[in-house]
Amino acid sequence: MAGWSRVHEHDVSGSALAVGWLRAIHLLARPLLGVPPDVLTGCGVLSAAAAVWLASLGGDALWLALAAIVATGIFDGLDGAVALRTGRARPLGAVLDAASDRLTELCFVAVLFVLGAPGAWCAAMAALLLLHEYVRARAQAAGLRGAGAITVAERPTRLVVAAVAVTGAALAPGGTPWTGWPWGTTCAVLGTGLSVIGLAHLWVGVARGLGGRG
Repeated sequence: MAGWSRVHEHDVSGSALAVGWLRAIHLLARPLLGVPPDVLTGCGVLSAAAAVWLASLGGDALWLALAAIVATGIFDGLDGAVALRTGRARPLGAVLDAASDRLTELCFVAVLFVLGAPGAWCAAMAALLLLHEYVRARAQAAGLRGAGAITVAERPTRLVVAAVAVTGAALAPGGTPWTGWPWGTTCAVLGTGLSVIGLAHLWVGVARGLGGRG
């Protein structure tokens, strides 16, 4: 817990969900300590790309797409856990991890696209999630300590939105209840709305964190 909080400059010891997740990931990491963290990072990107392809096939392949999305989240945790446990955490690895996170999130948006979401909604969601992370990164470069704010549009939310889309498409191929929209469309609208709220929340946190710096 201390190592993760130190690297991310955010104390998670008070969150039972975060603590439980980190404990589970570190348990899974034990047999993988000999694997370079960058390899695990690459596996996460490959599993996200596989999710796009599997989602495009439809039918029973949607369940495999769901498994690939979940695997992406697990790999995202495993690379950091292995790096911390083996003392191989390094600045370049953090940059690589951040870049892979953005690639996998764009894959999540692509999953929504192949499940029927209009390109405009997908483009809006992608632009907002990239802007969210850009604002945070620039604020941290300007002296912000920590994340600024933990919003409703963080990486786990983006993964869950994609997972809901493929699960819904597998269970109800005719579309979402009441609207009849494709699951990709419904989840793209949801993801875009959450991204707008999250960006506003982050901006307030950044403004507060940097308010005394001129």
